[in-house]
Amino acid sequence: MVAVVTLNRPARLNAIDAEMARELVAVWRGLRFDDSVRAVVLAGAGERAFCTGVDRDTVVPQPSSPYMQDDPLLAVGPKANDLWKPVVAAVRGMACGGAFYLLGESEFVVADPTAVFFDPHTAYGMVSAYESVLMAHRMPYGEAARMMLMGTAERISARRAHDIGLVSELTEEGAALDAAVRCAAVVAAQPPQGVQGTVRALWAAKEAARAQAYAQAPHLIALGNLPPERQAELFAARHGDFRVR
Repeated sequence: MVAVVTLNRPARLNAIDAEMARELVAVWRGLRFDDSVRAVVLAGAGERAFCTGVDRDTVVPQPSSPYMQDDPLLAVGPKANDLWKPVVAAVRGMACGGAFYLLGESEFVVADPTAVFFDPHTAYGMVSAYESVLMAHRMPYGEAARMMLMGTAERISARRAHDIGLVSELTEEGAALDAAVRCAAVVAAQPPQGVQGTVRALWAAKEAARAQAYAQAPHLIALGNLPPERQAELFAARHGDFRVR
């Protein structure tokens, strides 16, 4: 069986607040014990966005040390919760910032032509650390660097994302979810032990490098992020001009 997990806050562009973060942890950990589910599809509700990262209204107190950070999205992905059943992401609309915690822990991505990918961190005076690590393992380095450094000025189109390998299949508009379910159903029909062992092996191929890079993230964020009030000013002053490539 294929389970479909839907980020269901379309009015907030499926941004992740504290409640959704807790729900995602519970869902992933619960799926570990459901042997009837052999593959998972992850999608966003509505037509405007797959996920736009952490909800800006979510308050996350931080320790004063530059070596410690409490990131509310570090635990929202399937791998972070020890789920080794394959996850296929179906993307429609925007996928940006903290959405990469989820895309980075999915096996592959299916998207329709409305999908766009970007990372706003630098535009708001923030370090893109964990997101950059995950995307650097999913895209050519130069493409990941360009996306992270261009901030809100540029978005990667679904076509470009497919060309560089971030998206494995580009569907007709509105068809990404169905295509992802079809792929997941094929995978779910295989013997689960072999499938899950393969997922674990694929993740192991990059796990050591990811862990080493993650270890650098807390103090890079602490040293590089502007104060929250200045971040809020930059966010409030944002403009809608951007290039899609």
